[in-house]
Amino acid sequence: MSETMRTNEEKKPPLNGRRALPSNNSNDEENEVPEMEAFGLIPRGFNPKDYLRVVDIHMFKEPHEINKQQHHTDKYYSPKLIVRRGQPFQIQIDFNRPYKPETDQFWLEYLIGRYPQQNKGTYIPILVGDELKPGEWGAKITHKENNSIRLSIMSSATCIVGKFRLYIAVWTPFGILRTHRNSATDTYILFNPWCQQDAVYLDDEKEREEYVLNDVGIVFHGNINEIKFRSWSYGQFEENILDACLFLMNKAELELSGRGNPIKICRVASAVINARDDNGVIAGSWDNTYTYGVAPSAWTGSVDILLEYYSSKQPVQYGQCWVFAGVFNTFLRCLGIPARLVTNYSSAHDNNANLQLDFFLDDEGQLDTKITKDSVWNYHCWNEAWMTRPDLPVGFGGWQVVDGTPQETSDGMYRCGPASVQAIKHGHVCFQFDAPFVYAEVNSDIVYSRRQKNGTQVIEKIDTTHVGQLIVTKEVGGDGMMEITEEYKFPEGSAEERLALETAVMYGVKKQTTQDTTYQPQTDVDMDFQVQKAVLGSDFKVTITFRNKSHNYYTATTYLSGNIVFYTGVPKNEFKKHSFSAKLEPSSSSTFDVLIKSSEYLSDLLDQASFHFFVTARITETGKILAMQKATVLEIPTLQIKTQGEMVAGKETFATVEFTNPLKQTLENVTLRLEGPGVLRTMKKEFRQIPVNSTLVWEVKCTPKRPGLRKLIASLNCDALRHVYGELNVQIQKP
Repeated sequence: MSETMRTNEEKKPPLNGRRALPSNNSNDEENEVPEMEAFGLIPRGFNPKDYLRVVDIHMFKEPHEINKQQHHTDKYYSPKLIVRRGQPFQIQIDFNRPYKPETDQFWLEYLIGRYPQQNKGTYIPILVGDELKPGEWGAKITHKENNSIRLSIMSSATCIVGKFRLYIAVWTPFGILRTHRNSATDTYILFNPWCQQDAVYLDDEKEREEYVLNDVGIVFHGNINEIKFRSWSYGQFEENILDACLFLMNKAELELSGRGNPIKICRVASAVINARDDNGVIAGSWDNTYTYGVAPSAWTGSVDILLEYYSSKQPVQYGQCWVFAGVFNTFLRCLGIPARLVTNYSSAHDNNANLQLDFFLDDEGQLDTKITKDSVWNYHCWNEAWMTRPDLPVGFGGWQVVDGTPQETSDGMYRCGPASVQAIKHGHVCFQFDAPFVYAEVNSDIVYSRRQKNGTQVIEKIDTTHVGQLIVTKEVGGDGMMEITEEYKFPEGSAEERLALETAVMYGVKKQTTQDTTYQPQTDVDMDFQVQKAVLGSDFKVTITFRNKSHNYYTATTYLSGNIVFYTGVPKNEFKKHSFSAKLEPSSSSTFDVLIKSSEYLSDLLDQASFHFFVTARITETGKILAMQKATVLEIPTLQIKTQGEMVAGKETFATVEFTNPLKQTLENVTLRLEGPGVLRTMKKEFRQIPVNSTLVWEVKCTPKRPGLRKLIASLNCDALRHVYGELNVQIQKP
């Protein structure tokens, strides 16, 4: 018995009375097959060397060889064989003498995890046959020469995704002889979007290149009026990332037999991506203090986070929605599930899933923050994964929403999805998982109500268009933005939209009616306001416009409240309070400017330099109230990245990052990061101070690995300034 087997036997988990074998939810190896399996007493003259013996196995596992080329796995930075399920791959076996099919019998055995069992798909014996059936395990000889044979092996299109161990067994009259345990022949089997029988099959080659093979992407953030974007390095092919992703499934204790099912994998992954309730990958923090970790805005990609978690097994600090979504996207693409990162602008976070966000005003018409619990996030990022949904009626396959950001619990854990986008659009929210929550994120109404002195509640305004106005993702094959709002909802006000809402309500989405409260909107005066675009550190103005459509003279007592907010719409503090009386002439428009000085906001600024303005006006003559809210984001300076001369694969070169401090204060304890998949691993540098108006220059050595178009991504982070990014597309030449 080998040493490894002995130690494994000692480490066996205790059995419980309910099952003969412990549950199999780890891709670690254990319980290997014996090298000699005797059929009974072995006669004295028996010499295994007289029989067919395996001398060597060639896996053709180099990136330029046939398997990785045909299976689109040549980008993985791994010495092992990586193939996709449901598609044939080649190996060569060298025997000690020519193989004679009449008398010699051998077969292959693939094993995964502990306690391999044939009925669980964790022990797979494969006999050599004459032909391969599509999508089923099988092997056939394609070439014989001297002592060698070439085999074409087909894996099942529904098989477990993970790392398999390979043995070759030879039959002799006295017992079965097997090859030694050899980790060099380990084979990773992944999902296959190129295979029609696979649940994740995607029929468009351009989309497969984007959603499976692209290792950088774009995160859209900011808000509906000022859309911003930044690059994110997914890095799904980088060294050890595949093992880290398989480890996440072990961490989530997903039994091996469920690991061929993308629905199950997405569901458990959406829980394990966040640290709530299972010590998952990323700890979220939305309070602007990141003392013990990295500020969410400083990350430039997923690789550092996954590798740190894989080695420390402790949650990595800190993340916010785009970090959860970025890491989730890496996980999905790495395993071969087509995935994209999606941003929903003005995303509702509704605490009681009643399809309305309640904003309460006090008697004066100002927001009552004590009793207003719902919030509108400037934006929220989640993921979509592409798969069939055999568990739902026909027509609900395709893109599914999965969300790793911990917002609400689902079946007792912080997770969300997969929820069919098609089901959300049509209001069929009865179909698992978590469709009502996602439906509310993109469809809620905002209701402004005011409690009068006698206790009755008056609804002052219902805004049906503010939430989920724009849903976007990166376009296929480029860095532009693609709008996908119509995938989630019908046009506002259309008959189909009403029908979808009625369907959602029928299937149990609560919608409060407004019968019990009086609602008579003010119709003869319109109010709107605009926030001037401004660079961080400068003054700007808010312009409020009234349109009096009546023939009456009106006076409007107007309040403007300016808050510094987290991007989740939760206010930190009010930095501006301004009230004035506006005289409104009949049948005319009037505008009023309110100046916001940089000295009023700079000291309290948060991560995303994001403001929320709330304007309410009360018409003295009628007592009616007008209310409106808008978020705005300041322009943040960017980093410049430059390279010297042309970049050639395998040749050392330099990249330079430059930044000029735009603020009226010295920046302290500044961290710079630079990374680029296939060009350089993440580099970090700390700077003690950057004085006002001075420019910092950081030069980094790098050696690009492979030719093609790559991207360098940089971020700068310090307490006074976050979300500073820069990027550069670089063409790496062939040597």
